Amino acid sequence: MSTEALIIAPLITEKGTIANEKANQVIFKVRPEATKDKIRLIVEEMFKVTVLTVRTSNFLGKERRRGRVVGRKPDWKKAYVTLKEGDKIEFFEGL
Repeated sequence: MSTEALIIAPLITEKGTIANEKANQVIFKVRPEATKDKIRLIVEEMFKVTVLTVRTSNFLGKERRRGRVVGRKPDWKKAYVTLKEGDKIEFFEGL
């Protein structure tokens, strides 16, 4: 698996927008096997920014039902990436 495949997508939420404005943090949805060191290296390489800290949270996939059949959504991980003062990652430029 390539290193870029560890980051799935940025999480654009109200809470994430507040974290970006107040603490210069960006939130990503990452694969559960991604480590903090790998997340740091990938973000620095992809976006050409300096990463100060990386915090992660693990989430269990929710149970879903279809009639009698019970299934599960996959487990996932959220990464809070704090950037150096002055660095910025813009996902919606021009809006």
